[in-house]
Amino acid sequence: MNRQLSHSLDICVRFSCAFALGTAAIVVLAAPSSATTIERVVSPLGIEAWLVHEPAVPIVAVNFAFTGGAIQDVPGKEGTAALTAALLDEGAGDLDSKAFHERLERKAVEMSFSVERDTVHGALRTLSENRDEAFDDLRLALTAARFDADEVEINRAQVLSLLRRETTNPGDIASRRWWEAAFSGHPYSRPVYGTFESVPTITIDDLKDYRRRVFARENLKVAVVGDIDAEAVKVMLDRVFGALPQRPTLSPVAAASPRGLGQRILIKLDVPQTVVTFGGPGIARRDPDFMAAYVVNHILGGGSFSSRLYQEVREKRGLAYGVYDSLVWLNHAALFLGATATRADRAGETLDVIEQEIHRLAENGPSADELAEAKAYLKGSYALNLDTSSKIATMLVQLQLDDLGVDYFARRSALIDAVTLADARRVAKRLLDNGLLVTVVGRPEGLTTTNQATNQQSEPSGTKLGTGGARPPAVFPGGDLH
Repeated sequence: MNRQLSHSLDICVRFSCAFALGTAAIVVLAAPSSATTIERVVSPLGIEAWLVHEPAVPIVAVNFAFTGGAIQDVPGKEGTAALTAALLDEGAGDLDSKAFHERLERKAVEMSFSVERDTVHGALRTLSENRDEAFDDLRLALTAARFDADEVEINRAQVLSLLRRETTNPGDIASRRWWEAAFSGHPYSRPVYGTFESVPTITIDDLKDYRRRVFARENLKVAVVGDIDAEAVKVMLDRVFGALPQRPTLSPVAAASPRGLGQRILIKLDVPQTVVTFGGPGIARRDPDFMAAYVVNHILGGGSFSSRLYQEVREKRGLAYGVYDSLVWLNHAALFLGATATRADRAGETLDVIEQEIHRLAENGPSADELAEAKAYLKGSYALNLDTSSKIATMLVQLQLDDLGVDYFARRSALIDAVTLADARRVAKRLLDNGLLVTVVGRPEGLTTTNQATNQQSEPSGTKLGTGGARPPAVFPGGDLH
């Protein structure tokens, strides 16, 4: 699986100093009047990247994504994309896993891969003096990963260990059950990291086939930030990605919308707290109403201490430590999704308050003061997403995936300012007046449910469970990015 490389003190100091020096120079990108520009670079082979050239910092960050993700797993082989990504840096070319990681560590190269429902992501960070070797390492990982049998089994055991832990984690259970109910029969219902039944069946040929089908130039988005100019980026693009097929072989995926609205599904689990996941249809990223929905969502529960859900659930009643909701935009669906955890004897009251606040905002919309405060926060806090080269590169990839244009940074504040009170009230109704699908895990009291499920996920006999592996990243884009 992706490892946090253990670098020497000297390497760590060099990286830390480089990023400390670079923060002030790079953050200016967030300001609409900034002179810092995003260059659209196209290589001789036609591979495109967005570049922010920052020569003051001796660091190069490369982030990229292939559209496809876990939804391209073959039915019955769920977890193939995740296992493929986990093994890309576990040996490539003539280098086995140990030799490959020693090569990365020797030059302070950081490389990682991750999977979401719609995308496979990769990231590379290197000192600019080592960039040529780092680019060769990335090329090997993408085109010549070994998928050695022993490494496959180590990583398979780690995934199964993760799945085993998830069977006793109420947050994981609530989330998994929500996606299963909301998208029943659709690829979005399938768990990104697979199941106890599917993961043991994934073969080395399955992993190689997934790479062949999904890793291609046509469905690739790349961003580069740091001490590298456009001409060098062009060379890098063809050097790293040029050997990939031109076109992927992706299975078609139908558009979908969350189902089961109005249902409350209870999964009984003997835990101290009750976990609640709730959600419903959202608004697509390219919808003209998206920015108004983004502002409305922030007012409802988008992460700040001033949100209505935070104030009503935590501050006024002390029902939960935290509560949030977020807009989630996928390639084939849009939704808003939230969660909280509370004492079992106050679960019914907590959910009632959440639903009342959602209904109240849908019916009456926000106040003028709430709208003004939300706009100011969303504009002012944006630079927090742009304080390192890696964060900027991540953002630039997401903007390309969302097809928002290279000038989005310059337009964003004006798009937020253009949301009127009438827009916000109209869109609040559109976004929040569709009903909720709710999953509840625990032993809640005072809660009326429409369905009751069991938490059963069979573990295959004879499975050897590993003990390693970090918790994978979230599998959907967060609403705070835009």
